[in-house]
Amino acid sequence: MSETYLTKDGFEKLQAELTALKKEKAELAVEIDEARQQGDLKENAGYIYGKQKQSVLMTRISELELRLRDARIVDNLAINKDEVRLGATVTMRDENSGRTLVYTLSSADEADPTEGRISVSSPLAQGLLGTAAGATVTVKLPSGEKKLAILKVEYR
Repeated sequence: MSETYLTKDGFEKLQAELTALKKEKAELAVEIDEARQQGDLKENAGYIYGKQKQSVLMTRISELELRLRDARIVDNLAINKDEVRLGATVTMRDENSGRTLVYTLSSADEADPTEGRISVSSPLAQGLLGTAAGATVTVKLPSGEKKLAILKVEYR
């Protein structure tokens, strides 16, 4: 599998999710065992539901373990910090509306637009990648083109 690039916060967030899922898995095992003791497994809704939920949990746990194993934390990588890359916080001005926008480029796992964190694979982030402060870019978005002046690129 290819490497997963994450910020330190994103890595810690995935580790916390993995820990919570493993705890939930242990609790679910107890529930399944209790349901198993109630009799016929073919008609035992609690047992069937528990096994289905366990399957979903195991899939997510495996996925997280693989991602964390192959993760590279971008905070520690030698990257050109003058350019917009994963982990950069970009301050820009929308040349059409005059509004100032601030976004942090993150992995898909970390993205939360309400907190100003956008996925590096989003159309906006793709249009910003590789640019530096002082540049003006035109980014094609689903809502139309936006002309943005890059004011500042920071790595926090």
